[in-house]
Amino acid sequence: MPEQSNDYRVVVFGAGGVGKSSLVLRFVKGTFRESYIPTIEDTYRQVITCNKNICTLQITDTTGSHQFPAMQRLSISKGHAFILVYSVTSRQSLQELQPIWDVIKEIKGAELDNIPVMLVGNKCDEQESRQVPTSLGENQAKAWKTNFMETSAKTNHNVKELFQELLNMEKNRNMSLQLDGKKSKGQKGRMIKEKCNLM
Repeated sequence: MPEQSNDYRVVVFGAGGVGKSSLVLRFVKGTFRESYIPTIEDTYRQVITCNKNICTLQITDTTGSHQFPAMQRLSISKGHAFILVYSVTSRQSLQELQPIWDVIKEIKGAELDNIPVMLVGNKCDEQESRQVPTSLGENQAKAWKTNFMETSAKTNHNVKELFQELLNMEKNRNMSLQLDGKKSKGQKGRMIKEKCNLM
């Protein structure tokens, strides 16, 4: 069981250049940057309310390379939820998630059944360069027993919905972002007044 601290830690993994930082920055700051700047590890914080208490949604944006296995393992051991990002324009970026998934399974073990994990196909605005059909992403998510969503950080498609859905999957706490009063397609209509909201 994750400790009931005031931090809820979401860790974002994926190969270099798939748009992890773009997704996180689009969600946290509402901005999009065209240029690619490799990340070692960045943490972003959003204040949310959780069961009427203030808590922090802490999003760790990890490196896309495999140079830092110790950092990767530490992020996994501390994480409460995971977002696994690939680019729909790169079949290899989906394959590169397998070793990360294996490490998550190894570290989290039996706990994994209760941990929200989202497989995300980013860059879905780039249809002409698409290498990964939606069905392939869905099948991979089924094989790993994770949820699945396609996003575009560039056009802001499904970005807030991604984090909303991830919090909806949390079984140990009632949490939710405020989505401007509108329900996203992915929601099951299970909104509870005491869920977590973005401040």
